[in-house]
Parts: sequence; structure tokens; C-alpha cells
Amino acid sequence: MALEKNTIVATALRLLDEGGLDKLTLRRLAGELGVQAPALYWHFRNKQELLDAMAAQMVSEQPARPVFTDPARWREWVADRARGDRAMLNSRRDGARLAAGTRPSSELFALVERAVAALESAGFTAEDAMLGLSSVSGYVAGFVLEEQADRARDDSEGPPDEEEFARTYPRLMAALERIGDPQGDRAFEGGLALILDGLERRLASGDSSGVPGPAE
Repeated sequence: MALEKNTIVATALRLLDEGGLDKLTLRRLAGELGVQAPALYWHFRNKQELLDAMAAQMVSEQPARPVFTDPARWREWVADRARGDRAMLNSRRDGARLAAGTRPSSELFALVERAVAALESAGFTAEDAMLGLSSVSGYVAGFVLEEQADRARDDSEGPPDEEEFARTYPRLMAALERIGDPQGDRAFEGGLALILDGLERRLASGDSSGVPGPAE
């Protein structure tokens, strides 16, 4: 039976979930498919092309992004996009690393173009819309990267003594008592709200002077 591209991608994603990105090699993938490694090059010129296809498949498996329908509810729309992206990256082991290491596609550029246009209709300048979307995207990617690293970390030493920790780091402990797990939902929502608050203030002020101009 001829080897099909979607079969290669599906198998690669399964191996990713089983062993993580570091253990995903073309040799191991070929062995899993019962072929020699050169057979994969009929479909992918190199590993980067395979990773790009894997990331695209990860994105395609998720529910559609929320549709922008009401400029007055731009904040909820951006927040829903962020939550969806977090869920998408967490749908696969090392999903954040996979997405970060892939090249942007024409589909991604078109998606960002539409998102900038949506925020422009809410009153943002194109510059602020792009900065805001990039900030949220970077926040989500970094947060999930920490989430996934935390799950993979060796915790054989166990948690620190809580009373001693509170004595040594009282401010940190007080903050953690309020936000809970730094990689948890409450922390995610809190950090996201800070970014959205900044965007809201920028929109209310009508000032884009915070965008630096070209260096002289």
C-alpha cells in the first residue's frame, strides 16, 4: 500500500504524544510506518516540512475560532481566541514547542489580516491591533510552554515545606494564595486580563504614541 502524506502526519503526531518532540526522529517515524527513512522524502523534503504539517494538522483538529460579530465586544472575542489557542496547544504533547518551531503560512497571514481588520472596526489602529494580537499570542505560547514543561518536570523531591516557604517568601506566598497554581486557569485568566486592560486603556485614550517609530 502506498504511503500517504496524511498517514505520515498522523503517525508523527501519535509519536509526539507518546515520547515528546525530542524523541521524534525521521528514523523512528519511518520504522513505525514500516518503511526506510528515504521514503519519507517523497512527501517531505526535510523534517521542518514535516513539523509544519504536524502543526497545521494540530490547528485543523480544533474547533473554529470565535467569529467577530460585535465591535463593542472585542475584549471577549480576543479572550475567547486566547482560550482556544491555549486549548489547541495543550491538545498535543509539546504542542507549544511544535508551534513555535514552525514557519508561518499564507493561511496564518490571512488569519492575522482578518483579526487586525476586526480590531480596527472596534476603533484600534492597525499598529495597536497588531501589537495587541502579538502580545496575546506570545503570552499564550509562553504560558502553555510553562504548563507543558511543568507537567514533564521531575517532581521526585516533592513540594517545598509550605510554612518555611511562607516565612522566606511572604509576598510570593500571599500572591500564590490568591492566584493559585501559576500554571492554572486562574493565573492564565489573570495574566490575560492585564493585557486586555492595557488594550482597553489604549483604545479609550485614542493614543498610539506608545508605538516606537523607526530608529534615527
